[in-house]
Amino acid sequence: MTKHDISKSRDIELLVTSFYTRVAKAPAINHFFTETSWDAHMQTMVRFWENALFFTGNYQGNPMEIHRHIHHIKKLDSTHFDTWLQLFEATVDDLFEGEVANLAKQKARNIATVMQIKILEMQQQSHY
Repeated sequence: MTKHDISKSRDIELLVTSFYTRVAKAPAINHFFTETSWDAHMQTMVRFWENALFFTGNYQGNPMEIHRHIHHIKKLDSTHFDTWLQLFEATVDDLFEGEVANLAKQKARNIATVMQIKILEMQQQSHY
């Protein structure tokens, strides 16, 4: 199978669907999604990644607040972020290659890093 770069909405849909299929099978993180409406979540994530990669302006939301809320209910730790990132990068690598595919992986690394800093490290600082 010849791979191509991420270039259109259908590519984002394939990426998101394939990624969350892996997430659903990953015991390390799938329990965070037990009360998730998968259809709604997938649509939101397609809009998120379209905006992140193609600057569509179609995504309105605050991922940081959502993940802080999740952390309040079920504690997140660095292994959860690492698993999420490994699954995302593997999904991109299995399906696509090129500049936008590389950008998607870089943005995912940035997201995981910032979330860990803002959620995990700030929580540790508040305990002092």
